[in-house]
Amino acid sequence: MPDSGAAPLVVRDLKKRYGRQEVVRGVSFSIARGECFALLGPNGAGKTTTLRCCLGLTEAASGAISLCGYEVPAMARTARMRVGVVPQMDNLDPDFTVAENLLVFGRYFGLSAAQVRARTPALLEFAGLEGKAEARIQALSGGMKRRLTLARALVNDPELLVLDEPTTGLDPQARHLIWDRLKRLVQQGRTVLLTTHFMDEAERLADRLAIMDNGKIIGAGSPRAMIAQHIEPHVVEVYGDWNGAGVAAWVAQHAAAYAARAEISGETAFCYVNDARGLLEHLAGQSGLRSLHRPANLEDVFLKLTGRELRD
Repeated sequence: MPDSGAAPLVVRDLKKRYGRQEVVRGVSFSIARGECFALLGPNGAGKTTTLRCCLGLTEAASGAISLCGYEVPAMARTARMRVGVVPQMDNLDPDFTVAENLLVFGRYFGLSAAQVRARTPALLEFAGLEGKAEARIQALSGGMKRRLTLARALVNDPELLVLDEPTTGLDPQARHLIWDRLKRLVQQGRTVLLTTHFMDEAERLADRLAIMDNGKIIGAGSPRAMIAQHIEPHVVEVYGDWNGAGVAAWVAQHAAAYAARAEISGETAFCYVNDARGLLEHLAGQSGLRSLHRPANLEDVFLKLTGRELRD
């Protein structure tokens, strides 16, 4: 029997290779019971392969995985009975109603029809879908479908909830509603593993996070600790025309006098400073330049550690 007090997911020195390419290179992390842990990284970083290995859907080359107290892949099927998964893309069955989708999914976990029906009202209330039990999937908006997919992942009362980019493609209102529901789950003591490309999402939801790139974890900690460790506290974004030249000309002549670090991306210079007052006073006297002063955030950390180059 698994240890009920053990961490829901423990990964040690995980490695995975496809042909000659090593896509996961010695990844280790664990998730404490009752926390939201975010796994971040650019496209091709190895996040999806790591998730698939953790769920026993892909066999690792080496390493050790404990999922809900069970060894993976040896006991992966049993472990997955204790996990709820929200995939990147909705895979609701269009032939069934909202309630029927919950019923069919619950049956996969060995729940009786009576058990699922008893849980359905609370799940629909959680998803903000009261009154939609008999609605067809085609009649739901994108946000409603996403909330139903989240409710469906909770039908088996999982120890660990895995969410793979849960708000991709949603409008801001739908994203905020999903965030509210996820915060509620963590407040209730649910353990959550989240992957996302939205840094504000990770910063709002995650207790801890790890950033992956090229198959390795290159940074880990709480969002605030990661920001304090890697980035100066203030960022001044500078853009516009300077003496008939682009912002790069201003950076070459003046940025070093005011900023600890400056990066150019497109037509914008990102100046990282410990105290923004001197730089802002200087910019106020520069004709043609505009600026935005803001606190450092998790996106700054992500871009510093993984680079600004576009990933396909």
